[in-house]
Amino acid sequence: MHELLLSFQQLMNPEELLSSGGFYLVILIVFAETGLFFGFFLPGDYLLFLAGLFCALHKIDVSIYTLCIGLLGAGILGNFTGYWFGYRAGPMLFKRKDSLIFKRKYVVMAEEFYHKYGGTALIIGRFVPIVRTFAPIFAGVVKLDFKKFVLYNISGALIWVLVLTLSGYFLGIEFPWIIHYVEYVIVGMIVIAFMPIAITLLKKRIKDKKNKQNIQ
Repeated sequence: MHELLLSFQQLMNPEELLSSGGFYLVILIVFAETGLFFGFFLPGDYLLFLAGLFCALHKIDVSIYTLCIGLLGAGILGNFTGYWFGYRAGPMLFKRKDSLIFKRKYVVMAEEFYHKYGGTALIIGRFVPIVRTFAPIFAGVVKLDFKKFVLYNISGALIWVLVLTLSGYFLGIEFPWIIHYVEYVIVGMIVIAFMPIAITLLKKRIKDKKNKQNIQ
């Protein structure tokens, strides 16, 4: 059990992942987070940023071109996997009971996000944790036109991967000492990433409270 907890802590620690697992493990994690419904808890945004930063500081033994191409491939293939899963078995998610790693409210939140933004949710949602995982699945559930899905998928992956990875890379080139403050960078990115979710949940709570008051 202790070893399992240690493995989980390492999985949630992007520095540990990048140092010990390197390029291929990062690719696998990006694929899982963008395509497998149980991958929503994996570190996405700041993992890309740190991958770029570590690449600039030669802590990952690949070029920035190889890194970006690999991450793009993983992000695109991940969404295709999510779409296929949603197309084939997605409705089962709405009937699935809550468990330790699955909460139905995540699916509902992604559904609401998708209805609000339509197909562009596949682009905007790349920057929003949880939505990033469930948006392509829900696109499969509603059977979004596949050609449109391909366009949104590739566009979203390009923007998400290049913005975050290259930001980390060029920051590492210009300010290599930032590696000593990487914990603060991670905390800042987590706060920024989860802010839209917090705002959405707060609005929903206020709306539900008003509806209850109107019923009474």
